[in-house]
Amino acid sequence: MTIIHAIPASAPDEIADPLHEAISPEFLQLMSWDPQIRLLVIPRDHPQFSAPDCLVEGCNKMVYYECQKGLCVGCMRRWEKSGQSIEEFAGTAKRLWRAIGEVDCKVPQCARPGKGQATPLCNAHLYQQKRIYKIPIEEFVQHPEVVPLEAFGPCHVAACYRQRQSPAGYCTAHAQRRRDQIRKGTLSDEDHWRRTTSAISQCGVISMRGLHNRVVNEILYGLQERVREGVLQKDYLLRPFCDRVRSQQVTTLSELDLSPFNHQVGNVAKGILKHLGRFGLTPETERHKDIWSGYAFGLDGYIYFDKISQSWLREATKSWALDDIPQRRGKRRAAVQSHINAIVQLSDSLRLNRPDHGDDVRAVSRDDLKIFLNRLRFLTEQGEVSGHAHVRLVRYARRLLSRMRTLGLTKPNQPLHGLCETFALQPEDVPDDPEDNEAGRDLPAEVMTQLCQHLDSLESTGAPEIRTATELLIDTGRRPAEICRLPYDCLERDADGKPTLVYDNHKSARKARRLPISGETGAVIIAQQERTRARFPNTPTSELKLLPTALTNATGTKPLTAEWLSTRHRAWVESLPEFLVPTVVTVKGRQVTKMLPFDKAKIFPYAYRHTYAQRHADANVRPDALQSLMDHRQLTTTQQYYRVSEKRKREAVERVTAMQFDRNGNRVWRKAQALLDSEHARRAVGEVQVPYGLCTEPTNVQAGGHDCPVRFRCVGCDHFRTDVSYLPDLEAYLADLLRGRERLAAFAADSWAKAEAMPSDEEIARVRRLVKRVREDLGDLTEEDRIQIKEAVTVVRRTRRVVSLGLPRIGPPQDLRPERPAG
Repeated sequence: MTIIHAIPASAPDEIADPLHEAISPEFLQLMSWDPQIRLLVIPRDHPQFSAPDCLVEGCNKMVYYECQKGLCVGCMRRWEKSGQSIEEFAGTAKRLWRAIGEVDCKVPQCARPGKGQATPLCNAHLYQQKRIYKIPIEEFVQHPEVVPLEAFGPCHVAACYRQRQSPAGYCTAHAQRRRDQIRKGTLSDEDHWRRTTSAISQCGVISMRGLHNRVVNEILYGLQERVREGVLQKDYLLRPFCDRVRSQQVTTLSELDLSPFNHQVGNVAKGILKHLGRFGLTPETERHKDIWSGYAFGLDGYIYFDKISQSWLREATKSWALDDIPQRRGKRRAAVQSHINAIVQLSDSLRLNRPDHGDDVRAVSRDDLKIFLNRLRFLTEQGEVSGHAHVRLVRYARRLLSRMRTLGLTKPNQPLHGLCETFALQPEDVPDDPEDNEAGRDLPAEVMTQLCQHLDSLESTGAPEIRTATELLIDTGRRPAEICRLPYDCLERDADGKPTLVYDNHKSARKARRLPISGETGAVIIAQQERTRARFPNTPTSELKLLPTALTNATGTKPLTAEWLSTRHRAWVESLPEFLVPTVVTVKGRQVTKMLPFDKAKIFPYAYRHTYAQRHADANVRPDALQSLMDHRQLTTTQQYYRVSEKRKREAVERVTAMQFDRNGNRVWRKAQALLDSEHARRAVGEVQVPYGLCTEPTNVQAGGHDCPVRFRCVGCDHFRTDVSYLPDLEAYLADLLRGRERLAAFAADSWAKAEAMPSDEEIARVRRLVKRVREDLGDLTEEDRIQIKEAVTVVRRTRRVVSLGLPRIGPPQDLRPERPAG
């Protein structure tokens, strides 16, 4: 039998290495680790280490990629040369004997290795069998004079775990390597070659012999944490990583040079180094550094304070961060870093404008903050800082400076002791939010329709989870992170049997939120559940995710990340043809509508949430109901999702007021811009909205539309006017009058009561004539003008508050995919 000699025991101080203590016995047992032998044996039954076996019978290698067609790399190369089909090759090919590793000598109890599968005898016994006894191997091994021999000892190559074939010092394979290098003239230092050359590769076995004890502990700990993190481990990457570490002869992985590593092996190295960098981290160890590892605080990435030049300001910002981080939800450190970046801008302003560069906390004053505000304004004017970033930086800087004072940082022995009382930003210092031009918000219906038509191309890329996530974003309007983290059992039925989505609002820390969804959306979830269960049949439902990531996720308990979804979604959008949408442009002084490409940069996952809100707002869903659908705590937050810019509202008003009518259906003509300017002012102070138009009666205007002398018989009042944007309301009103008359005619009541409630023929005639007049004027327009009027009406109605004398009517939002079958 082959004997693997142990390496001398480690020194006591190395055994006491804290990393060694952090490696669990269960992990060492999983890897069949013996500290004396130092071989990692890949557990082929573990989901993070396993892969399908090669189709060739007897081949013990694994197949890691689908493109290998079920064959290991070596067998695939032989198949390509064979000219056979996969099935024929797999059924007739034999494994390569050279791939099975070392062969024991067949003489019982012999400790020396055999020459190979064809001649399974060590050199000495092979000589005896062929030259002395000259009998078959089967008879030779039973011959009474043949005795077992002691081993020569391990191969002198530090990484090798094979036995020497002769007293010369190497196993057969390394002896051949040495001869090849001598022949080529590349073996200049044999002792260095022994210490750095790699072991002979054997499937599922990784040699860590020849590595420094500290390095061995680091690799074992890093590998343990990667397994705990769910990363798939491949021996064909771990083996060259250990070989490259050995070739550099480092005493700790922090000395490792990653430049010779290829991309895949480099990722293994970076993953292990990441976990080593986290080892022993605590908030107490990090708080004194200028760059914090977010891991110590339960966050991702790093938090940077190093760009804050002044020590007093830097330490105060650290104190603020220690107070603020526990109040954060989730693991993203971006919000914390955004606030810190505002202080970085303040620090830069102090450094550039003060003679002492802002180092003296007692010397700064309100004047320095004024310079800071003017600097931000200048950067905004130069285009270096956006308008929204300008507002955000001032707001965050004001918040932090105020919080620093409430934390007591101006007291003695604190970093801000001696800071001037006037060194503070006031509410009026925060600039107004720039006018929202809706860039990057809701997507036009034409774009949404085209995106939905191309969803199949997203699934054809081999990413069904990305397609499902995108479809759920469109249908439900949830945040990308909420969709990505959906549990497997996120679909429930309400009391009426209708599907309901159950999700967690991570941003507001609100668990088990429920959103009514359509049957089609429920069918999408059910189909994804079936795919996920087929992929991970053994994972408990309570731990499974609806959209499991394909990376480092052997059990399906890790969800897609919003970042990965955004990246794949961006690649998909860029691969699609141009999205042409009707756009109003000015040609030779006249506004015309042209089909122009839509900016693809505005199509990203979060835009679907704005589109969801806008779609429901356009369907006249009440603001409080929409607030509930969006799961917002405040109505003002919801209103930001379907806000229309003043510029766009003004353009819409100009188009709509050009088609305004009085109660008799007479066109109210406007002249040029002066009258339009007065019209905008009048909309604010001189008129009030009524159910089917506008009222200019002073008493009613003053009462906010609740003091009509004629009890809202608008079509009989000279103070009433309407326009094309109220056409749907007028048509609905006319239908109500006609229905009401029919119902009252058949209703049992006193004649005076029926006469009081009965709509008059004059009112019905007036409304019918007004509707007809508006329709006729629309019919006289060109197709291009009708398109423009339609867009203007949409904008005006979007911003109009609901005014109703009866129960509100809520219609369903526009279905972007009417052809989709119900689930």
